[in-house]
Amino acid sequence: MSIDEADLRKRLAELTLEEKVTLLTGADFWTLPPIERIGLKKIVMSDGPSGVRGTRWDERETSLLFPSPTSLGATWDVAAAERTGRLNGAQARDKGVHVHLAPTINIHRTPLGGRHFENYAEDPLLVARIGAGFVRGVQSTGVASTVKHYVGNDSETERNAYDAVIDETTLEEIYLRPFRETVSAGAWAVMAAYNKVNGPTMTEHGGLLTDVLKNRWGFDGIVVSDWFAISSTVESANGGMDVEMPGTPGACWRDKLVAAVREGKVAEELVDDKVLRVLRLAARTGALEGYSVPAGVTTPADARDQLRELAARSMVVLRNEGGLLPLASPRRVALIGPNVRRFGSQGGGSAHVNPADLVLPEQGLREVLGDGAELSVHAGVYPHARLAELPVAICADPRTGERGVRVDYLDADGEVLLSELRQATKLMFLEGLPEGTARIRVTADVTAPASGVHTFGVAGTGAYTLTIGGERHEISLALDGDDPFMAFLAPPEHRVETAIDAGATVPLELVCSIDEGPLGLSTFALGYFEPHLPEDEELAAAVAAARAADVAIVLVGTNDEVESEGFDRTTLALPGRQDELVAAVAAAQPATVVVVNAGSPVLMPWRDEVPALLWAWLPGQEGGGAIADVLAGRREPGGRLPTTFPATEEGILLPWPKDGVLEYSEGTAIGYRHYAADEVAFPFGHGLGYTTWEYEALTVSGGVAEVTIRNAGGRDGREVVQVYAHGPDVPVRLAGFAAVDVPAGGHATVRVELDGALPEGATRVRAGRSVADLRLEAARS
Repeated sequence: MSIDEADLRKRLAELTLEEKVTLLTGADFWTLPPIERIGLKKIVMSDGPSGVRGTRWDERETSLLFPSPTSLGATWDVAAAERTGRLNGAQARDKGVHVHLAPTINIHRTPLGGRHFENYAEDPLLVARIGAGFVRGVQSTGVASTVKHYVGNDSETERNAYDAVIDETTLEEIYLRPFRETVSAGAWAVMAAYNKVNGPTMTEHGGLLTDVLKNRWGFDGIVVSDWFAISSTVESANGGMDVEMPGTPGACWRDKLVAAVREGKVAEELVDDKVLRVLRLAARTGALEGYSVPAGVTTPADARDQLRELAARSMVVLRNEGGLLPLASPRRVALIGPNVRRFGSQGGGSAHVNPADLVLPEQGLREVLGDGAELSVHAGVYPHARLAELPVAICADPRTGERGVRVDYLDADGEVLLSELRQATKLMFLEGLPEGTARIRVTADVTAPASGVHTFGVAGTGAYTLTIGGERHEISLALDGDDPFMAFLAPPEHRVETAIDAGATVPLELVCSIDEGPLGLSTFALGYFEPHLPEDEELAAAVAAARAADVAIVLVGTNDEVESEGFDRTTLALPGRQDELVAAVAAAQPATVVVVNAGSPVLMPWRDEVPALLWAWLPGQEGGGAIADVLAGRREPGGRLPTTFPATEEGILLPWPKDGVLEYSEGTAIGYRHYAADEVAFPFGHGLGYTTWEYEALTVSGGVAEVTIRNAGGRDGREVVQVYAHGPDVPVRLAGFAAVDVPAGGHATVRVELDGALPEGATRVRAGRSVADLRLEAARS
């Protein structure tokens, strides 16, 4: 609906300076406060890029867990991005959320970037179009989409301090492009990044926040900070920030901003502009009396089916020698790999959500292959650095016998202030603790699933007492660095071992002394590893199972210890001995399919030794079913790589600042523009699918390329037609793309709108299946 600006200004005029500033800082961790006398309701924000978490970060508020954003980028499908946005918007509406803190539209500058999985692609055009589609989808439901992190936040190392030094051409062409197009698509909010760009920190960067974003692009929404990102009062307020992230401890605005206005250091007219932007946001999202949002928006009954289809659509067949895929109803299947049961459904950090349940690959394969298939399951190797969470399924409340763990909040005298039954062993307390809480006590009766040595662990920071079966352990854990987010992104861990017989039940008690820390929250977890073979014996057992099977499916990959907000990767190698596992299984079983469960590129030194290779990404809660669908041929793996997969680590761009400076000295030569042909394992845009394609004709006229293709295979298929432009002085660059479904034997003429920002020197247009497989060429008219 249209916004009455005069009405907003009338409401603004009724506010005191103190009320205005309070509105710009927030009531608590997630909300901006209501002001009833002007008809303003509270405005609720929520992470995140992989699903709408809501205002809790625990199992008590579950959410749909979407495939990782890199998966969405791999669809190369703007319509799919819009549908995904609408489904996110529906989730937000169900949870009472007005502002969705997504999408993340930074660029895949380096494959080592810690949040690579949380971003769409390495090419700015692909990122811009997928991002704009997602924004339109979310906002069609009356929920604000927040594009982030503006700008140059392409690394996590020292993200609070580094200066991204980027020349003007590169900044405009590569890094600002997705933000410009999502703002043009109507984004109602932008989140400023932690880092600096060419000197000023982004929360004080008047040149990029005010001059570019607000004045040049005409952005009329709010600019909100990331948590703790604002470190000044006058400079940030004058620099273009509108909202200090709600609930930030030690806020730099509030009383300090009121004082700055009184002292004439910040103009009250500038504060008024910020408040108008908040009121405009409230009107757009239905949080202002007199304004409404679309009726009847709710999460549809088929939401999980949509997630399964999206996950399958994004998966990329990298290699399929001899047509091993799709599988031809094998009877004996060896399902091998550490990610079989410790499945990588999502990355770590603020994108994390808690799904109601998770479909694992074993479950999906048993469903799809049916009772006629025999599955043997082996981890093969143990690459994880931290324990998995203690399964609630083997825990019982000591008081009631119900499944779960008992959590007691104790005062300084040991009296119980509150007691609750929880269905998780990783506990987070974003909402705070009962007043007077001095300790938290977790108790459970744990029933051993097998005989042998059981490993238990505590992950967190602070002082703990862990008692298992009467054996007491005093534990003290502290962070290495000074980033407070590491307390829940990558907390330190202490392990203990104890022998228990299968079926025996032992009491467990964990007492945590409260140290809320700078985030104003507490978090800790109980970890567990059941009895298991030594790694050499486990690997040998996996190889023997592969040799005896009709087909071996090896599921390897990363996990949220490797791909997460807060830190960058140090290597592209798979963790642990996974490469050794793949090579050994492939040597034992000619019919080996490798499924890689990762959100970012990894090295695959064995890639030419296996006949079939499927890239599954971090595919969300329905990922196990989607993998099974693709392997069995129930669904077409329609994904194409949105980022280049390098063959080695030589020559890749690095994410680590030097002396506080991150030089973007490569300029615009990133991704496929950066690598030489012999440095690439799989090129940008690559993906085979389950049929074959012929490219028959290309015409270019008036900024539109028309490409005629034929499905020359025996299966219906989905093709992503990719169009690139180049010239004598212009390297090849993506100019447009379109996804199309074509039946077996059928033809299609695909209309591809060319990028309006192509340089005049890009005089030739080429079309094909990837940047390395361009089959047709024509002059650009």
